[in-house]
Amino acid sequence: MESTTLTALSPLDGRYAPKAAPLRDYLSELALIRYRVLIEVRWLQHLADEPGVPDIRTLEAPVKDVLNAVVDHFGHEEARRVKELELETNHDVKAVEYFLRQKLEGISTAAGDLAPFLHFASTSEDINNLAYALMLRDARQRVLLPLMRQLAIDLRVLAHRFADVPMLARTHGQPASPTTLGKELANFVHRLRRQSEQFAHVRVLGKFNGAVGNFNAHVAAYPDADWLAIASRFVESLGLEFTAYSTQIEPHDWIAEYCQALSRFNTVVIDLCRDLWGYVSLGYFRPRAVAGEVGSSTMPHKVNPIEFENAEGNLGVANALLEFLAAKLPLSRWQRDLTDSTVLRNVAVALGHSLIAFESCQRGLGKLDADLGRIAEDLEGNWEVLAEAIQTVMRRHGIPDAYEQLKALTRGRGVTEGALREFIARLDLPDETRARLLALRPSDYVGLAAALARGI
Repeated sequence: MESTTLTALSPLDGRYAPKAAPLRDYLSELALIRYRVLIEVRWLQHLADEPGVPDIRTLEAPVKDVLNAVVDHFGHEEARRVKELELETNHDVKAVEYFLRQKLEGISTAAGDLAPFLHFASTSEDINNLAYALMLRDARQRVLLPLMRQLAIDLRVLAHRFADVPMLARTHGQPASPTTLGKELANFVHRLRRQSEQFAHVRVLGKFNGAVGNFNAHVAAYPDADWLAIASRFVESLGLEFTAYSTQIEPHDWIAEYCQALSRFNTVVIDLCRDLWGYVSLGYFRPRAVAGEVGSSTMPHKVNPIEFENAEGNLGVANALLEFLAAKLPLSRWQRDLTDSTVLRNVAVALGHSLIAFESCQRGLGKLDADLGRIAEDLEGNWEVLAEAIQTVMRRHGIPDAYEQLKALTRGRGVTEGALREFIARLDLPDETRARLLALRPSDYVGLAAALARGI
């Protein structure tokens, strides 16, 4: 069967393929091979510049240009050639080395024969850990973070727009002291910003120290070279933080931190989607109908909050994988086992479902219209939410059993505006204070909510 989006097993490569496309430049199989090629080329160039490795001298500019061109112009044709070599070698990283050897054939250089210094003293994991580090760093910087930050910006616009719209709050699902619609959105802006910045600042680490992390082969070949410094300079030249202590594999602790930070951001988005879904259900928001779209195959009137449901579902898949990756990847028997290799390939799946969810949530935000009449109607039907305000003012003025009096009046039942005003009118309060309480409506009792919403 021909492999197409219709025959794909994964929704990321089928139904959602266009939406997941921005990550392919960084997380696909082709991208992994391209990043491996980059690491091999940069290591060769780095060795050529190191005086401690005298048998390879500084590369002339034309040779550097050839090597840089291999990296810069690496595409489908080159990746297919590497895969052909892999069929012969049955080893993916060795195939990259042989590919580069072929690229260097016929190139004359005063630096000496370059082929022996390809993949010099390296284990495959030296190449792979740096390739994955660059892949995850670039996917974060160039795809995920811009969208995560834009989601917070879009939500901030709504928080400001609805900053002054009083709304009935619900704790335990029951009527509670009022808030404003904008303030409730502002809460999520603050949380999304905080989690996205924590994700942004997860440090990306890399190791380059040979088969078991001790530079054994390096020291055997050049005993006097400062290999710790050479490797550190190389890893840092890629924009990564050097890991000096490792077994054969980089411990993956930072990837666990990366997954956990992204999972926390995803959890906030799930919470946002569920709240928005609830507000739509209450009629506070009306999803805008889009011409041509269908809400139900049998109920023509339906306009469903499908974007938030889609986001929640995708984030559930993403977080299940992210939590597994965070728990699994730092575990490796003795100096290494190979379980991390196949598991790592699923990092792209977790990031892909996250990306789809962010886009879906953003699309849902763009379809929301607030029903201000419905929000006001709900609030005006729950005067008992002023009980907190009244008993607190009574406490300030020393009226005994303030809480108990309001509890007897309001707990578990609705209270009319008239009954509440009658209660207030009998209170032994200063005239100004009593007048202020008598003038208070549920829509006025929002504390600093509006200011907090505008201040985000």
